[in-house]
Amino acid sequence: MADEIEYRYDTQLLIDGKDLDEDAIFDYFTENFVGDSLLVVADEDVAKIHYHTNEPWKVLEYCRTLGEIYDIVVEDMDRQSRGLKG
Repeated sequence: MADEIEYRYDTQLLIDGKDLDEDAIFDYFTENFVGDSLLVVADEDVAKIHYHTNEPWKVLEYCRTLGEIYDIVVEDMDRQSRGLKG
């Protein structure tokens, strides 16, 4: 049997907002979500998020509070590891 993936969903999105704070977003993730491979790149108006988690809907809910979210991709890495479409 293949190794299980600890965090199943590769969650990526962009946020169009105002006064976005890269450090504050990063800190919120680490304090409130369980996952790994967190990447937050932001200027004041746009943020890119990349995160592996088992609860992508919580990430989307939070990010929506920061602005308009778009280019949302949630890929099931467990399905991908089994050669299935994610």
